[in-house]
Amino acid sequence: MFSSSVVSSSMALPAPASLPKSVLFGTDGIRGRVGDWLTPQLALQVGFWTGQVLQSACSAAKPAIVLGQDSRSSSPLLAQALIHGLRSAGVEVWSLGLCPTPAVAYLTQATEAIGGIMVSASHNPPEDNGIKIFDHQGVKLSKSLQGAIEAGIRSDSITALIPALDGETTESRADLLALYPQMLVESLGVQSLKGLRVVLDLAWGSATALSAGLFEALGATVFCLHDRPDGQRINVNCGSTHLRQVQQAVVELNADVGFAFDGDADRVLAVDHQGRAVDGDYILYLWGEHLAAANLLPAKTIVTTVMANLGFERAWQAQGGTLLRTAVGDQYVQSEMIKSGAMLGGEQSGHILCRHYGLTGDGLLTALHLAALMQARQLPLATLVDQSFQTYPQLLRNVRVEDRDKRCNWQACEPLLATIAQAEAEMGDRGRILVRASGTEPVIRVMVEAIDAGDVQHYTDRLVSAVEQHLS
Repeated sequence: MFSSSVVSSSMALPAPASLPKSVLFGTDGIRGRVGDWLTPQLALQVGFWTGQVLQSACSAAKPAIVLGQDSRSSSPLLAQALIHGLRSAGVEVWSLGLCPTPAVAYLTQATEAIGGIMVSASHNPPEDNGIKIFDHQGVKLSKSLQGAIEAGIRSDSITALIPALDGETTESRADLLALYPQMLVESLGVQSLKGLRVVLDLAWGSATALSAGLFEALGATVFCLHDRPDGQRINVNCGSTHLRQVQQAVVELNADVGFAFDGDADRVLAVDHQGRAVDGDYILYLWGEHLAAANLLPAKTIVTTVMANLGFERAWQAQGGTLLRTAVGDQYVQSEMIKSGAMLGGEQSGHILCRHYGLTGDGLLTALHLAALMQARQLPLATLVDQSFQTYPQLLRNVRVEDRDKRCNWQACEPLLATIAQAEAEMGDRGRILVRASGTEPVIRVMVEAIDAGDVQHYTDRLVSAVEQHLS
């Protein structure tokens, strides 16, 4: 697909003219269609400037960066380009190979690394890929550090040369990866999952590296779907964005619970024994109750996003809790958790962050703790869900908008803004509307939530038509 010579010889930094006009960093790093503007040439620059910026931000006698990747066919080549750029900036690279994104975040803060990088497009289709960057604390980069990297990439003074490197360009550190599952097991204390029947949908991605062995080591009986790394099929009709197969398997195998991960295993959704989907709102509520009962949830505060269901919010408030909302994206949840001191946060889509164990979304950690919660309560997940709250009718539709600049600047479209304003005025306090550009996919997301399901469908259809008419 690409020439490997890009990372094996001395070359000038490619001019940034082909880059999109809008910012490179979205809500979850840099992400796009491989071969479009996301190329090995860009990865080379990202590696070089990330090395420069992180060394300035975090001094170290021997600077090193932890690097992981998912199973996509394009991941090895992008990783190779990143490695060359990083090494050219004077940074040592500790390569983990195939692993979950939260493993990179954890090992970055658990070692003396100055940062971490994950090559993955998370839940996106196989033809996409991305680059996620963490600082020395295992936290996603601040806007200022992202801006410094992007400024370097977009610089008009393209004079630096990426030198050729002789011999080995990276150090394989698969040994470090063993520390991550060790941390996950230790986080449960002495709890066992013995007797629990669990279905895992590993989405042909990063979760295939560790998941089954973890649950089995804790005593669970495990059934796996899509359990080999496959770059051509990662996320295709499986995983956390396509629950049908895991739902069917849980029922047919008489399992107690199912867990579906995305391509890089930083998010997870659950399925109860009846085959019903259990999203991040319910996971946050149940884990929040558990932590609050153990006096481990200060002020009973949970941080979530504008996508969280009103039913969740009002039920948590009825428990005496506080729900803080942010923009969509786990980086915003993370930032608010640090600012407010909250210990639990996450997204309806399954990114769950628990500061007792780290500050990044971790699908494996979340799944293990939800399973342990079921064991501790000695109740099926279905019962726990039924005893929590009732969701309000909510509909989310994605409208494909290929033009990145149109998509990122949709709020400049006056006809669309007028349609939204009119719909909000008609709904009043009977519901709410959220329209936003995805930070990870080429779509505009339209969400409508209301007490009446008929209103949800009506206003969703109207807004989707407006987006298609004025932006697509």
